[in-house]
Amino acid sequence: MSNSYQSDILRVLCVDDNRDSADMLGVLLEIAGFIPRVCYSGDEALILLSDFNPDACILDIQMPGMGGLELASRIRVWAGNRSICLVALTGIHDDLARVRSTNAGFDLHLTKPADPDQLATLLADIVLLHAESTRDS
Repeated sequence: MSNSYQSDILRVLCVDDNRDSADMLGVLLEIAGFIPRVCYSGDEALILLSDFNPDACILDIQMPGMGGLELASRIRVWAGNRSICLVALTGIHDDLARVRSTNAGFDLHLTKPADPDQLATLLADIVLLHAESTRDS
């Protein structure tokens, strides 16, 4: 698959072992005008990174195998100096979980179930930041 996505549309990788949650998020992102890619494990996400080249990733924290914290750290290494927004979307909402997600490289920590308006606002902000960074480069 070639990397022929339109450069002005935000590409968002959604990773959650709960297929229904991941698929629903992908549908909502597509309806909102984004280019979503959905997968169900950390290993699968790592395989998709280079081809899909996401601008943002929404990751579940608790997944079997490679969890979202490790995946976030690996995505940061993969991205190098490139800006990529990492959002934790998880059922874990205590202070320690927020500290751990920040230490793993997440930009934001949202808890499930996410408020659709909050998520839409967040993604709109990401689009604005993305537009500014591409305009400046």
